[in-house]
Amino acid sequence: MSRLQLARPWLCLDLACEMPVLSWAVNRPGLVRARRIMWREVRNADLPVDLDVEDWLDRELTARQALDAVCFLTSCDIGRHVDRTATAGSVTARAVATVGLSNAERIGARLPVDPDGWGTINVAVEIDAGLTDAARIEALSIAAEARTVAVTEAGLRLATGCATGTGTDCIAIAAPTGTTRFAGLHTDTGEAVGRAVLDAVSHGARGWTTHQLASRPG
Repeated sequence: MSRLQLARPWLCLDLACEMPVLSWAVNRPGLVRARRIMWREVRNADLPVDLDVEDWLDRELTARQALDAVCFLTSCDIGRHVDRTATAGSVTARAVATVGLSNAERIGARLPVDPDGWGTINVAVEIDAGLTDAARIEALSIAAEARTVAVTEAGLRLATGCATGTGTDCIAIAAPTGTTRFAGLHTDTGEAVGRAVLDAVSHGARGWTTHQLASRPG
């Protein structure tokens, strides 16, 4: 059984055994074998413009003896992470998400980068079905679709239109190697992944919006 552990400034999803993980995370991107998916919470001041972020994160992970982990960076409050599980047929998917929208963008357009706005969406998805590499890629696309729907339904309006994500979103898919060939919307895998990610990111987006409104002066 996987375990989720919060020890600020770290959040760790321990998968219980090493398995293939597909992502574009800051640490160990691509298709790798890993047992842990981690988040490192940072403040904007921790990441000055001239900082070599990958070198800094290497040192942080080395100090924690976690250089082998797939690792996200986020300025979100990791204590506000969302953990959702969904089952469809014989497949169960677990999605753990940290959600911030201060770095929001609309697909196909870019706004000037706000140096004080690095809120982002990072989602780790654990699937209990054994997947082929092709199914793993398809599951990643389903998770991205679910993330986009959740952000769109949050209704955040930008100068470029309705937000569809953030400039630094990242997703990691973890699943054993197996024979499941397809993971699209017509499959148990696609349904479970889609629902878990949609629920997690939707809840996180609502929480972020509520927090922003509550923190406004007056």
